[in-house]
Order: sequence, then C-alpha cells, then structure tokens
Amino acid sequence: MSQIILKGSCLCGAVKYEAAGEAKRFYHCHCSRCRKATGTGHASNLFLQPAALSWLLGQEHIRAFKVPEALRFTNQFCGLCGGRLPRQPQDTDTVLIPAGSLDDEPPIRPEARIFADSRVSWSCSGDDVPIYDGVPPR
Repeated sequence: MSQIILKGSCLCGAVKYEAAGEAKRFYHCHCSRCRKATGTGHASNLFLQPAALSWLLGQEHIRAFKVPEALRFTNQFCGLCGGRLPRQPQDTDTVLIPAGSLDDEPPIRPEARIFADSRVSWSCSGDDVPIYDGVPPR
C-alpha cells in the first residue's frame, strides 16, 4: 500500500488532525483496556506505519491518560468533549488512529478481532473478520 493522508477530529470539532503514512493494520480489539477506554465492546483502531501525526487545530485541548502498568497503552482524547484521538507512541514511526475519529472512510477494512479471549458476551461479532485470542501472526 502507498502513502495516504487521513483527516479526523474529536466529537465537538475543537481538535482536528492529519495523519500521513502507510495503512498497515486495522483491528477490532476486545481487550479490557480498549473496552474501558471506549465504553464499548471493542476499540476499532487503524495503524499507519511509517507515519507522522499533525495537529491542525486545538492541540491545547488534547489530554492523555497512560495506564501506569502498561508498556504503551495510552488513551488520548479531547479535554472538552472526551472524544478519542490518535496517538504516536514516543520513539516510534507508528500512528494509532481510533477509526471512529476519522472524517472519511479508511482505505482498508478491519482485518481481525484481537484479544477475543477477553471479549465480553454482549459484544458484537457477527461478521467474517478473523478472530484471534491475542495479536495475529504476521
């Protein structure tokens, strides 16, 4: 896949971003951290790599919560509306985008449900996306 540019925003529109890179992965994650961060049965995250993240508007409203015992799990969001926002983990060339924050359709479809062993019984699953109990093999 080639380099793409994706644009998105938070729920209230106070924060806007642009991410440029190569779309590598798109997962529905059922781990307990993603469920807690989204308040839903799973998080739908798109990964660009190599990639760069640029804030177009409202960078002063961005807040983040890093789970202390987690190596990389951070929930980044708008401090005004709580809408989830993308993040670029320190010292990486990867941008993780909450798919629901995108303003347009992403160029790839979800390719797997991950951490399905943590899936709660009420979470949706009736599609043809492969299911893994952890991260899928590459």
